Amino acid sequence: NPWYLPIIGAVAASIGRSILALASKHIVRNRFLSRATKSHIDAVHDYLEHRGTVARWVFFLYALGPMPTNYVFIAYGLTALPLRMILIPFFVGRLASYAFWTYIGVTLGSLYGEVSWAQLFSGYAVLGQVATIVAVYGFIKVPWRKYLPQN
Repeated sequence: NPWYLPIIGAVAASIGRSILALASKHIVRNRFLSRATKSHIDAVHDYLEHRGTVARWVFFLYALGPMPTNYVFIAYGLTALPLRMILIPFFVGRLASYAFWTYIGVTLGSLYGEVSWAQLFSGYAVLGQVATIVAVYGFIKVPWRKYLPQN
């Protein structure tokens, strides 16, 4: 039954992203980041901590889209904020988007047939992954206190 796919997918995505965020927090932040880099990220922590409702809505809306979220959770884990702040909105957003994409996939699959595996490893797909890794690196290097409003 293809309608189990959104439920199983949203649960699996939430578990996987939780592991990424926790590993990012406990391994990368606590063992590999310099004090200056942690200070940059702590500015994001302070900013999001006081804007929890906005952050939840942003994560929900982002989860609705087809963009990868692995790097968002890695970056979020670096802030050391509570995971529950974004995990529930993420789950609900992914459940809705996976249901939508499953419906589209079933409909288009019945009309046009299968997609080749080679398309999943195209240059655009690889370039997209490299770009998001670079974006996370940039995220931790920005002196956020200069750019985010203080409370």
